[in-house]
Amino acid sequence: MNCPQQDCWPEPITRVQSLSESGLPCIPERYVKPPSERPSSSNKMDGCDDPEDNIPLIDLGGLLGGKDEELKRQTMDQISVACREWGFFQVVNHGVRPELMTQALEDWRQFFKLPVEEKQVYANSPRTYEGYGSRLGIEKGAILDWNDYFYLHYLPRSLKDPNKWPALPLSGREVIEEYSFEVVKLCGKLMKILSVNLGLEEGYLQRAFGGEETGACMRVNFYPKCPQPDLTLGLSSHSDPGGMTLLLPDASVPGLQVRRDERHWVTIKPSPHAFIVNIGDQIQVLSNAEYKSVEHRVIVNSGTERISIAFFYNPRGDLVLEPAKELVSEDRPALYQPMTFNEYRTYIRTSGPRGKSQVESLKSPR
Repeated sequence: MNCPQQDCWPEPITRVQSLSESGLPCIPERYVKPPSERPSSSNKMDGCDDPEDNIPLIDLGGLLGGKDEELKRQTMDQISVACREWGFFQVVNHGVRPELMTQALEDWRQFFKLPVEEKQVYANSPRTYEGYGSRLGIEKGAILDWNDYFYLHYLPRSLKDPNKWPALPLSGREVIEEYSFEVVKLCGKLMKILSVNLGLEEGYLQRAFGGEETGACMRVNFYPKCPQPDLTLGLSSHSDPGGMTLLLPDASVPGLQVRRDERHWVTIKPSPHAFIVNIGDQIQVLSNAEYKSVEHRVIVNSGTERISIAFFYNPRGDLVLEPAKELVSEDRPALYQPMTFNEYRTYIRTSGPRGKSQVESLKSPR
């Protein structure tokens, strides 16, 4: 059957979970990364697993619900340093119920354990990516990542369609709704903190994102066991194209790595019931690179499958974003050209994850 490029993948889709469960001893060639991108050499060479090296862990309890002004100031400072030096941090005592976080991970785990025919009902296309997927980008013959995923919209309401969310397990849709509602509230609080730390008015970033008409979507990643984990990646190196990401990882199985410099990757050690927060490309643009989005990737292993829930908090798609005028001066001119988020994310949906090449292409000519 012929169909427009935006409606069809360039090759037949293979579910990575099916490959893993088939017991194959070697991964297919199309999942083998070039030597420079493989996790094996960089992990051993650069000391990624230094036990002292981890992203900051920040307790939000005093900031969100306490009255101790000194503690609030200290917490704000910790977040500021994390945004400027890492682009990543973990938060605990954030206001989202631990039981809800655990249930969300378990419900999605149950979805991925359903028979493939039941999951296939939700198969996605490159037009919106919404649904059950196994690749990013429409480049024919591209080297693929070792993961399956489910992508869904939550905001704006015009894109939200719970009928496209999994019907099984039975509690799934209700849990997705409650979880998304709570995470959106947390994102709103963090946006105020980031604005103030930049020296902007508290509501600046939220207004730049569209006020009440922000975008929010969820990508649930399933990383099956891999017979040759040193040759591939669960998710290739990239920075997130949107505004801010809150990741709920499987705390028992580390897999996320953050780039610290050209040759050093840090394997994140998740804390129980913590969210991993990272700055996206759009906040890098709005902050005129005061805050930077940071490349990250996901490694896989041969003994254990992993699951994670990435929640993306994004600008409204048709708004033009550019550096905040308050952060532009003669000494520090605007680093980025204006662009809408819709224009911006077309790049990654077409090409797949490719480091920081897109945000770098936005830089204004000097």
